[in-house]
Amino acid sequence: MLDMLIRPAVLAPVVLVVGYVLYQLFRPSRLPNLPIVGAKSGEWFPLLRAKWRNTKDMKTATEIAYSQYKDRPCILPIGGAANFVLLPAKEVQWLVDQPDCDINIHEQTVEAMQLDYTVTDPQLAHNPIHAKLISTILTRETGNLVPLLLDETHVSIDDLWGTDTADFREICVYDVMRSIIGQVTNRVFVGLPLCRNRTLLELGLAFAQDIPKSAIILRFTWRPLRPLVALLATLPNRLHTRRFYNILRPEVVRRLKEYDARRADPETKAAEKEPNDFLQWIINQAKAMDDPYFSKPDTVAGRVLLLNFASIHTSSFAITHAILDLASSKPEYFDELRAEITSVLAEHGGEWNKRALAAMTKLDSVMRESQRLNSFATVATSRQVVNPKGVTTPSGLHVPYGNAICAPSYPVFHDPALYPEPDVFKPFRFAEKGASAAADDSDSYVQKARRAFATTSPEYTAFGHGRHACPGRFFASTELKLMLAYIIMNYDFELQEKRPQNIWFGATRVPPLQATIRIRRRAVG
Repeated sequence: MLDMLIRPAVLAPVVLVVGYVLYQLFRPSRLPNLPIVGAKSGEWFPLLRAKWRNTKDMKTATEIAYSQYKDRPCILPIGGAANFVLLPAKEVQWLVDQPDCDINIHEQTVEAMQLDYTVTDPQLAHNPIHAKLISTILTRETGNLVPLLLDETHVSIDDLWGTDTADFREICVYDVMRSIIGQVTNRVFVGLPLCRNRTLLELGLAFAQDIPKSAIILRFTWRPLRPLVALLATLPNRLHTRRFYNILRPEVVRRLKEYDARRADPETKAAEKEPNDFLQWIINQAKAMDDPYFSKPDTVAGRVLLLNFASIHTSSFAITHAILDLASSKPEYFDELRAEITSVLAEHGGEWNKRALAAMTKLDSVMRESQRLNSFATVATSRQVVNPKGVTTPSGLHVPYGNAICAPSYPVFHDPALYPEPDVFKPFRFAEKGASAAADDSDSYVQKARRAFATTSPEYTAFGHGRHACPGRFFASTELKLMLAYIIMNYDFELQEKRPQNIWFGATRVPPLQATIRIRRRAVG
């Protein structure tokens, strides 16, 4: 037995594992001296044991942190994530206002998603120039894209929800809505006919699942071993990426050639209209840069794939939550929503456009309320300290370099002082605030905007907050409201007595992925 244990093939892995465990247990901590959420007085290895407890029951951990340390910082250890310095809610605005050279969201994202390994070309993640297009061109063009979104919404929902007006049918909400979101979103990303290519869409969805799955494995792996473990853990990422590129590459090559032709012969090619989609915007941006790397077909395709990862999962969760919330609510809510949609469309000549959607305040309130109850992230505005000297918070806490900082989210959304009856789904909660303000003539345009689905605040961080809040939230808001309105107007629901519960995965919450509802096409007109 002893002879076998001292063999190099056996001894080396044992030494590595034991060394790693001892290193984790006894390494010097860079954390500030603060109370640890989940730790018990006098126990050994409080940080490690608190991390285990918190990861098993993140809901309780965030509630304890908010109730016991509401006005002062604490340490919130989360398995597979980080030992966060959790700031009090009153310091959220300070956190998001700090310069990127002090506290950086990008570095925290790269670490959380392990993008150096989970993305086949890490340069795409480290130099995300396409993000600028989201906050500028996509936001500006959202109103012009409504007809395309409506057309693809009509096609995809009719296909996957069905058009039978006689009988109810059962659908798995998340599975169906994920496919619809992928198709509708890619109508704007890559246009027709690729947005209806089922293989391309499935590969984009698969890649969006690959990154968080492989990132979890890598975050639990000792850093020196990550390059080796990544070879296996990210194999699906690489396979799905290559297949996605193979389908999209011919269209990218064709558009690159057309771009060059238009520039080479501007007089005869001037009449040819460029596609108004994200793929074309990426190509135009890449061609305006000096570095030929940005114009490589696989670089362009890679940016489209990253867009699919960043947008489709979160939007799929949001629309699934809203549908499940409504499906377990009251019939009169559907009546009020249909009345509002019908009235607003009549005021706009029957045309779906950005202004019409903005006027549907009850519809907007449904999405905002659903996200308040079911926000994906349970901690908000997570950042990493990148200033070598560390940073000092308004309360005087010094946080050294390399630490992760965040603020509370889930318990803020469930604070009765901010949201009365916080655990109850009140679909018109935010619309009713507007109605009461309008009654006494105190409702200005700014106040209305502050209640809108896409608006962030220290008390509403479903999209983050500050200058690094989700740049695509205005497009997502338009897409999701358009989609929900179409469903409400064209389908009846068999209402459920109780909403299926959400699923907690560490610091994140997702909708019940297998939950089903029964729906039937309405015989309208």
